[in-house]
Amino acid sequence: MTTDATSKGAPAGSRSLEHPAREDIRLADVLHALADPMRLRIVCALAAAEGELTCADIELPVTKSTCTHHYRVLREHGVIQQIYRGTAKMNGLRRADLDAVFPGLIDGVLRAAELQARRLGDG
Repeated sequence: MTTDATSKGAPAGSRSLEHPAREDIRLADVLHALADPMRLRIVCALAAAEGELTCADIELPVTKSTCTHHYRVLREHGVIQQIYRGTAKMNGLRRADLDAVFPGLIDGVLRAAELQARRLGDG
């Protein structure tokens, strides 16, 4: 089962994107999405923002088409929500959904990413 942005609060008539329903989010899919360094960077940035960001707000050292791929994987695996607001595609971490189905997972991943960045001198 999937939901779309309209059911998540987007204005009627706006473009919508498919998102898995909370009950359809699977641990293996979330872990797969988080395993890529660029996607993990996106998730860390969204968590730090505590709100929505556009794709352009998060600088990634890859091509635009590769960025699009990474955002799509995160959305299709239930990690982020994407909603069009006018011409901007806004991205938000699905923290409430992820915390409900996998309590503590996102907090643990974010903490591990922070520790890794410190250890490797990236943070």
